[in-house]
Amino acid sequence: MKTIVMTGATSGIGKEAVQRLAQQRDTRIIVGARGRGRIVPEGAEVFPLDLTSLDSVRAFAANVKKQLKDTAIDVLVLNAAVQTKDNQQQSADGFELMFAVNHLSHYLLARLLWPHMAVSGVMVITTSDTHDPALIPFAPKTLDPYTLANPEKKEWGMRAYAASKLCNLLTARSFAAISKSEGKDISVIAYNPGLTGGTSLTGKPSRFMRILVPLVLRPLSQVVSLFKPPFFVGTPQRAGGTLAALASKEIRLPGGRVYASLVRGKITFPNPSQLAQSDKVRDMLWRESAKIVRLSEK
Repeated sequence: MKTIVMTGATSGIGKEAVQRLAQQRDTRIIVGARGRGRIVPEGAEVFPLDLTSLDSVRAFAANVKKQLKDTAIDVLVLNAAVQTKDNQQQSADGFELMFAVNHLSHYLLARLLWPHMAVSGVMVITTSDTHDPALIPFAPKTLDPYTLANPEKKEWGMRAYAASKLCNLLTARSFAAISKSEGKDISVIAYNPGLTGGTSLTGKPSRFMRILVPLVLRPLSQVVSLFKPPFFVGTPQRAGGTLAALASKEIRLPGGRVYASLVRGKITFPNPSQLAQSDKVRDMLWRESAKIVRLSEK
């Protein structure tokens, strides 16, 4: 029996991914989700999880461990994310919302569940190519976790979002290094699904946008992306299918790679940004994140 734990599985690319994962035989899926009435595939279990609250993350992790007992987690998919118009919204703990949901809560959840991962398991953290200033003008060129958690001035939301996605990539690199140091064979993947139309990342899309994306934006993006690949608008089906394939090891990364990026609908394994490749920045983020969520640095 394969055991999968997943966030961000009730909409967008996560919904597509979990439907494909649920089709695999002898698979148990635990989904963390906020609110009631969340639609998941038959057989999947939904446990309460509010990623805006670190206490809820701790309760979810404790619930998962209680339910699984001695059963190891084969696949951990950290896919949920939020995007807001600026960096002025706060989490239940008083941190900037995107940094809290996209990074801090997933960092904490991964730390809490890591000891229960199967030695040859898979961890996938959804990141974004918006982390890379070589591709996206507003991508971060420096990283200050405390300023991201407690912004001193109002900024465009996409800047904070891009920074949180850089944190996802650095966190994946940290866990990949830990897997190696502990003698495990856990495949840690930072996955960029690319710009994807029809998702609820910024909230439920309007009827107008549901019509506009396939009729206008997606065809236009195909032309623009010939010169600027990150601006290709993909589909949730393609992005979610790739996420499921990575989680189930149908797609394997080349040796030594952590970053998998969907570019114009094709999976690639490029180098992430220079900042994301920095071991010094990686280790700094780990230490500072541990302090913020009140965990040991080791």
